[in-house]
Amino acid sequence: MSVVDFTKTPVSELYGSNCFSNAVMRERLPKNIYKEIVAVQDGEKELTLEVAEVVAAAMRDWALSKGASHYTHWFHPLTGLTAEKHDSFIAPTSDGRVLMEFSGKELIKGEPDASSFPSGGLRATFEARGYTAWDVTSPAFLKQDSTGTTLCIPTAFISYYGQALDKKVPLLKSIDALSKQAVRVLRALGNEKTKRVSTTVGPEQEYFLVDKSFYEKRPDLILTGRTVFGSMPAKGQEMEDHYFGAIKERVAAFMRELNTELWKVGIAAKTQHNEVAPNQFEIAPVFTTTTAAVDANQLVMETIKGVARRHGMEGLLHEKPFAGVNGSGKHNNWSMSTDDGINLLDPGENPAANARFLLFAAAVIEAVDRYALLLRSSAATAANDHRLGANEAPPAIISIFFGGPLTEILDNIAEGKTGGKTESGVEIKIGVTSLPNLPKDVSDRNRTSPFAFTGNKFEFRMVGSSQSIATPNTYLNVAVAQVLSEFADKLEAQPSGGADSSNQAIANIIKESYSKHKKVVFNGNGYTDEWVHEAERRGLPNVRNAVDALSVLTRSEIITLFKNHHVFTKEECESRYHIYLEKYAKQINIEAGVTIDMARREIFPAVSAYAATLARDAAALASIHAVSVPQEKRAKRIAELASELFDETAKLETVLAEAQGTEEVFAQAKAYCEKVRPAMDSVRSRGDTLEKLVSKEAWPFPGYDDLLFKL
Repeated sequence: MSVVDFTKTPVSELYGSNCFSNAVMRERLPKNIYKEIVAVQDGEKELTLEVAEVVAAAMRDWALSKGASHYTHWFHPLTGLTAEKHDSFIAPTSDGRVLMEFSGKELIKGEPDASSFPSGGLRATFEARGYTAWDVTSPAFLKQDSTGTTLCIPTAFISYYGQALDKKVPLLKSIDALSKQAVRVLRALGNEKTKRVSTTVGPEQEYFLVDKSFYEKRPDLILTGRTVFGSMPAKGQEMEDHYFGAIKERVAAFMRELNTELWKVGIAAKTQHNEVAPNQFEIAPVFTTTTAAVDANQLVMETIKGVARRHGMEGLLHEKPFAGVNGSGKHNNWSMSTDDGINLLDPGENPAANARFLLFAAAVIEAVDRYALLLRSSAATAANDHRLGANEAPPAIISIFFGGPLTEILDNIAEGKTGGKTESGVEIKIGVTSLPNLPKDVSDRNRTSPFAFTGNKFEFRMVGSSQSIATPNTYLNVAVAQVLSEFADKLEAQPSGGADSSNQAIANIIKESYSKHKKVVFNGNGYTDEWVHEAERRGLPNVRNAVDALSVLTRSEIITLFKNHHVFTKEECESRYHIYLEKYAKQINIEAGVTIDMARREIFPAVSAYAATLARDAAALASIHAVSVPQEKRAKRIAELASELFDETAKLETVLAEAQGTEEVFAQAKAYCEKVRPAMDSVRSRGDTLEKLVSKEAWPFPGYDDLLFKL
């Protein structure tokens, strides 16, 4: 697609041109209908068919005016990707013509076949009926490519019996749960104005770009998203010259088109830069409501790959496509905001509001400590196992960075100090309601922390780059909702006694909560071995692989948590446990198969032929000079490694067959984790050593020097 000339089409005109936003609805809908839709978005009313009919007609006319011929209910099945079934607007007439129709019923509900999507045992294969339901909280948009234009309607996806078959339904329920409990707390604090609390998210997306000609010669990248073989070149990222470096012209052209496409659909892509590893980049949007952010991030990932291909490149979203350099994450910046414009995690400058901030901050700290295993499971994937614990990502230990000044204030509250000054000289005037006039950034940033407070939000850094952010935010919302509900119970049980009594009640809650859960607060370097030992001393869990992390979903207290907040039933919770374990096993199975194929069919023949050539050359030289020559030693070493490669590949085939034959889902995933992956690593070590000994021309694949340094 052609890149827009911003001198002729200003960004202000381009932005949102393919998005059926509230601004577009306000222009195209009657005032009373628009007010009804806003009320539905705010959770104040239910959508009626009469309102949907008017919206559908306006949406159809808008889409047709933009060249759309089809529409689709765009949803998030449990594959982690998005799904769409396209229907045309045409309706044939009896005289052989067509009308362009789109009804309110078609807007509200679709019916894709649900039988081939993951359900984790919620339904039998023959039970095919599934429904999509319009999500009014996220705007419809147009997808344009060389084949045409399609109207995409964000939807939820449920089974015939109402079970959630997607990631959107639980997310919406979790937002409602958090809102309900947060409003209860605010009412207890005397706030009678706020009607709803929403979570907001700004996900930073990291990715790699590689030249398409190299990508197409790497079956591992094509089939798994990562390199299962590959030795590091002499230079990697150790010079630290790529991070925030000047953007190459080819990449800049890609980024320009990427921004253009995202801006068209109303995604406020704000920052872009070179990341730490060679050919690694990041794009970050402006914060928005969580449901819109989840949809937007799925579009960002899809658009990165589509635009990259138009520029002769491939976008890699895998968490660790290259061993030896930084992998990619998706920093999930999360906060809570009221419908009347208050960020509940902003310390602010008004002392009267500080009790509220400290109370909500304490709730998050307690939630992260109590439900650390649940949050860890939200980032548990086969791909993320390669990344967590390395020096580009936090360890597999959940901890919170809160910063020195704020930690000191909470420590003093926990210790019952209500007067005097803190060690840093901050005066404590009246206990919990006191907070100094701090600058907007009340703490430094800590990139080694998996859950860091960054001024007015928490940054969950553990999320993987290829993941949907729906699940991490669902779990986080529910965990915080539970703690807020307990805080609300305590506040509502307090007898009325004026401001001093209210302040004391708040102080008591913060003191009790923080004293029990401050062990999760760690402001130091999370990359060190010392922190691993300290975390163990504190009793913080360190779950090193996805298989063990996912087992938390079967715990009775976690199932009860989800049931109490009406997010998952017991069956829905267990289904996700099975789906995620199966996905883990399938991913490793594919990677192991690719490893075997590349070793057997390409590496072994190539290195054997190369060793034979060296041996012939060595024999010829030896017959002339009657001495041993270097080629002979090199040929012998290659032959030895080739033999080891052959043997280790055979061992991999054996353990892979054993894992494939294991029926119970946890035992199978465990076998892939503990037996298949180490066997793959053993094959890789031989292959990577051979790559260093074989000439570049004889090696069957493009190497890391091509993939990481040539664009």
